[in-house]
Order: sequence, then structure tokens, then C-alpha cells
Amino acid sequence: MKIRITEVGPRDGLQNIRVPIPTEAKVRMVDILSESGVEEIEVSSFVSPKWVPQLADAEEVFSRIRRKEGVVYSALVPNMKGLERALSAGVDKVAVFTAASETFNVKNTNATIEESIRRFVPVVREAKGSGLMVRGYVSTAFHCYFEGRISPQKVLDVVNRLFDIGVDEVSLGDTIGRAVPEDVRRLLDVVLKHYPAEKVVLHFHDTYGTGIANVWTAYSEFGINRFDSSAGGLGGCPFVPGASGNVATEDVVFLFEQSGVETGVNIHRVVEGAGVIVEYTDGCVRLQSHISRVIERGRL
Repeated sequence: MKIRITEVGPRDGLQNIRVPIPTEAKVRMVDILSESGVEEIEVSSFVSPKWVPQLADAEEVFSRIRRKEGVVYSALVPNMKGLERALSAGVDKVAVFTAASETFNVKNTNATIEESIRRFVPVVREAKGSGLMVRGYVSTAFHCYFEGRISPQKVLDVVNRLFDIGVDEVSLGDTIGRAVPEDVRRLLDVVLKHYPAEKVVLHFHDTYGTGIANVWTAYSEFGINRFDSSAGGLGGCPFVPGASGNVATEDVVFLFEQSGVETGVNIHRVVEGAGVIVEYTDGCVRLQSHISRVIERGRL
């Protein structure tokens, strides 16, 4: 069973970097990743520049990237205005986002979970009417900085609502990177009783170094073959204290390829893509150190 990776580095990976990253660097990163073999790249986000200034150039990035046939170029949209911008930019797929933690969702989107999902109804309808696939993100699906451990039933309730309004898939996120394999088992035991594995994507952060263990648990025990990851382990949530980077794409690829599982991804291209951003991570010693090791690995 081939692994499908959604490369989220250009969006989730960059949104938390405080140093402004030139548009040309973002475009170069996406172009390199387009040649890596990943099936989908989340290029940017059409949220208000007031909230995520790093991604204010979403339209320009989309207009300048070299699109490779067979690669899906997606983006985050928060509302109808964001969708209109995304459609004008020619995105292939959009993602809406909510959370399983009420407190987190209010802090992240200034809306309750139910309010945010109601806001998505016309967005999903319009996107699908335009022929786009739609993803639903569920943040804090395992733990929340504000509310602690999140019950699987609470996550399922949100997943149900997202599928009810027409999303094609859900991505369940370990936003603060606190999940361990037992948390993964608890959640998937519940969710997969109601939905097939091909509708579920997992999005792990690596705050406590358990991201790869969680990936392997989801694959080997539950047959999940779709994962979000970020070149160089870039990323983190700008709205949660201490939430560090995503699980690294090159680590996910290494795990599966060395285990005899096909990914179709060229790890050296992934490393090269991460290298484009390294000079803009000076303010984060962890990312600087990790990406430096990644680049060195790519030369071996």
C-alpha cells in the first residue's frame, strides 16, 4: 500500500516563522517539492494577512509556481472571501479548519466549533460546485494546551459534522505534538468504526519526538496511508504556546522506504526544499539545527 504524503511545509511550515520570507523563496521551495514525488502540496493560506502576515502573498505564490502534472496544489480557506481568492488563484483543492477543543477554536478563529462549521457550509458547497476537493482539518484531535486530553467521541462529533456538510476527507491534527501511540489507538479505534481509512489523514507534530512512532502506529495497526508532513520539520501553530514543528517529511519517507513501503518520494529533493528556508529560521535554534542536519543528510 503506497503512502500518500501531503507536504504542508510551504503553508503550515512557514506560517510561524517571524522573519519575512521573500515570495521568490516560497516559490522556489514549492517548485523543488513539486519534483520530489509528493502527491499534494499545501502551498499557502487565504486567511487575513492580519492574522498570518507571513502568507499575505498567497495569490502571488500561486501565480508564480511551476505546476507539475499529477501534483495537487491546495490551500487553506477560512470563509467565503478566502475561497473567492483561492478560486481566482487557481487552487486544485481547499481545506477548511476547525478544532475538537472549544477553547482552542475560539482563540484560533474567534468562533465556537459550531459557528465555524456553519460558516463552512457555503464555502464547501461553492468549492465543490467549482469542482474542487475539500478537506476538513480538525485541530487538537488528541490534546489541547488549554483543555488537556480530548476525548475521541468529541473528535468524532466534529468529524461527523464535517462530513455532513460535504467534505471529502478529514485531517486529524496533533496540534501541540503531545500524542503518543496509545492516543492514536484510542482515537482511531473510534473514528474508523464510522469512516474508512482512505477518508482519514493524520497530521502529527513532533514536540516530544513521538511523531514518527505515531505515524507507524497509524499505518501498521490501522492501515492509514495518508499523512501530512513538512520538509525539514518546519512548522508549528502560531496560536499555541510551545507547539513546535511538524513531523518531518524526510523522516516519514525514510521510515517507510526502509520498511519496504513505497512512498514515491525523493528524500534528497525534500531536503533541498527545506534548505531554501534555512536562512530565515535564525530565530529558532531547534529548526535551524534540524534543517542543518537535514541538509547534511541530503549530501550523504
